[in-house]
Amino acid sequence: MKQVIVLDTGIIGLVTNPSLSEQAIACNQWLQSHLRSGSRVILPEIADYEVRRELLRANKTKGISRLEQLAKLTEYLPITTVAMRQAADLWAKARQKGQPTAGDKTIDGDMILIAQAMTLGNSNVVIATTNVSHMSRFIAADLWQNILSD
Repeated sequence: MKQVIVLDTGIIGLVTNPSLSEQAIACNQWLQSHLRSGSRVILPEIADYEVRRELLRANKTKGISRLEQLAKLTEYLPITTVAMRQAADLWAKARQKGQPTAGDKTIDGDMILIAQAMTLGNSNVVIATTNVSHMSRFIAADLWQNILSD
């Protein structure tokens, strides 16, 4: 069964950053390795939105161009009603347990991303992230460096 990798905003930021930092280069190499090995790499709409809005605000045209390239290389996962309702349920349950992942007045993009990943209905899904603690309470999540290609 193919590995299904859902990208979080931190990973997308590294991949789309035109600076050639050591970490950005390593993350790009990691992504290319997964694409070559046949992993199913997914760009969720909520993560695209969060990265894109900041790139647009800062007028970072190279970053926007790289985000567009990433969208062509990966599978784009639109936000659906099912995902939004799942996100609302997760958000409420986390607060009922006293374990919120964001402030009460925020939209909580992490919950939407988690719900988007859940809608895939695949037991082999992992969210590649730089913030494992919030995500791993709800779904498989790991640091991108720890997710090895086949």
